[in-house]
Amino acid sequence: MRSHLLNDTTAEQYRRSVTQGVERVAAKLATTDRPFTGVTVDALSPRIDAIDLDKPLHDTAAVLDELEDVYLRDAVYFHHPRYLAHLNCPVVIPAVLGEAVLSAVNSSLDTWDQSAGGTLIERKLIDWTTARIGLGPAADGVFTSGGTQSNLQALLLAREEAKTDGLGKLRIFASEVSHFSVQKSAKLLGLGQDAVVAIPVGQDKRMQTVALARELARCAEDGLVPMTVVATAGTTDFGSIDPLPEIAELCAQYGVWMHVDAAYGCGLLASLKYRDRLAGIELADSVTVDYHKSFFQPVSSSAVLVKDAATLRHATYHAEYLNPRRMVQERIPNQVDKSLQTTRRFDALKLWMTLRVMGADGIGQLFDEVCDLAAEGWALLAADPRFDVVVEPALSTLVFRYVPASVTDPAEIDRANLYARKALFASGDAVVAGTKVSGRHYLKFTLLNPETTTADIATVLDLIAGHAEQYLGESLDRAS
Repeated sequence: MRSHLLNDTTAEQYRRSVTQGVERVAAKLATTDRPFTGVTVDALSPRIDAIDLDKPLHDTAAVLDELEDVYLRDAVYFHHPRYLAHLNCPVVIPAVLGEAVLSAVNSSLDTWDQSAGGTLIERKLIDWTTARIGLGPAADGVFTSGGTQSNLQALLLAREEAKTDGLGKLRIFASEVSHFSVQKSAKLLGLGQDAVVAIPVGQDKRMQTVALARELARCAEDGLVPMTVVATAGTTDFGSIDPLPEIAELCAQYGVWMHVDAAYGCGLLASLKYRDRLAGIELADSVTVDYHKSFFQPVSSSAVLVKDAATLRHATYHAEYLNPRRMVQERIPNQVDKSLQTTRRFDALKLWMTLRVMGADGIGQLFDEVCDLAAEGWALLAADPRFDVVVEPALSTLVFRYVPASVTDPAEIDRANLYARKALFASGDAVVAGTKVSGRHYLKFTLLNPETTTADIATVLDLIAGHAEQYLGESLDRAS
């Protein structure tokens, strides 16, 4: 079995095996004509259940044939222009190359003696990102597994900086459409279920700062401790960007930690056209970025950034076998000193390869294209009497629903939209997401593929309308 270990004696086998895999995936990408096959759980489960993991095939080609049957054939392909559902982006080739390199070398980014140059590359990318944000010379950060972990770490730092033992008195303020990880983090940090105060949003789905000011004042009056305000730069459902300068002013007034969840909107940091939409982000105490959402990176590639590097000490623990205190005196850089994780992949390499091949302007151009596409999609929806569209996009998300002229019952319209989404997914012709707005079911396009066109959007809208009309027709038949 040593023949399967990657080392100097198996380099040629490594080359052959990886080449076979790359060729399979390349062939699949070249021939995929829709984002999904429409396979059901009931159809796919027996194929996987039938595989006996205690009986290996002992042949790479045979395993790839099997993988075609249980995964590659029925995978959801984000690169297809009619995948319009969640915050999943097509990936750029330099990042995929970086993924192949980091997997083979298998550096662990916790300590210098496990990564060497990897440590310095990650630190360079952190400095590059904090400079793009404008956090100042004392800024720092670390790569994470994703936005949820970044938000958790930022709120941990905010909790510790609040300097109070009365955890039950701490309050977190976030808009009513902020990411669920805010509530999840509050629970993990030992705060009460009332710790997160939901601030209402306006018709533009941005936090209402008048309401925030009122809640901050009430918090002080009630003897509670405002821990942090979480502003969102790119909400998951709407792509809306909270008014960052006004929120920063309130945070300064009340001495509150300001965190900006820019997991989605961080693509604007490279934008050639829309960077001003992030004005005020430089005033934050911490920022979440997800390169795997709007920098076209493979999952995972994310980071949490802070204005004051000293605040990262709240995540530091010195273990004698790993990062003893003497390493600090010896100026040996260990990323585990800043991270909630210990063993950690060299995910920064993907972004490094992307910047060195394409440059930041190349990333920004791609993100600008999807923002432009969303504006065009908004115009299509606004002009189409079959649909109700919620809010003009600040990024690349469109939330809408089919509204038939002949039906006025909101519950029946809800059911028609739910049916249309399910039927579209089952057909495999396109994949769209769904959400609720004021208790009603809506559909959602998250546009992150520059290859998607307005013609694709128009075609998918016609498909949605067709499925909804079919449901309503059958519903009328059943009622008669």
